[in-house]
Amino acid sequence: MFAVFKKYIDDKINLTAEDWALIESLVVIKKLRKHQYLLQEGDLWKYHAFVCEGCLRTYRIDDKGQENIMYFAIENWWTGDRESLHSGNPSRSNIDAVEDTVVLLFTYNNFEAIKNTIPVFRELINTIIDRSLVATQNRVHTSISQTAEERYNSFLANSPHLANRVPQHMIASYLGISPETLSRVRKQAVKK
Repeated sequence: MFAVFKKYIDDKINLTAEDWALIESLVVIKKLRKHQYLLQEGDLWKYHAFVCEGCLRTYRIDDKGQENIMYFAIENWWTGDRESLHSGNPSRSNIDAVEDTVVLLFTYNNFEAIKNTIPVFRELINTIIDRSLVATQNRVHTSISQTAEERYNSFLANSPHLANRVPQHMIASYLGISPETLSRVRKQAVKK
């Protein structure tokens, strides 16, 4: 599985054999079965996680017991709880496997050591974080400004790889609509 991460990085920057030896020595591979948790609310998150294979969802449970999915992470995506990682406070989120999944875990200290030792890697991570922030801003804007139908069409346009991979009730949660509303929107889309 480390080869997946290596290809992901090699497609973006060039590292030396010594750089790769350092990175490989500081990573842990974790396999998750479908529905298994990577993180549960109340636990401390201490990692940077890279998805090599599979699909994870990050969600919170509201006061009514309703799951609110914030995002999905599939192959070649990073995941985790940055708030818990940086604050040291217990997580308010859950991360679990939508399907069998393999992730690479870097402890916070090991990840910092890699970034401090390999400046080009640090620059890449900063770029990834910047892009993630932009994507989050766009998602918030979409959530507050678009109709259910527009959100679903945006989801299909921006994440077609997830449409048939994630159960419909999870897509509804991600879009902030009820499963019934999603069903109605999907039926209307078929009629058009």
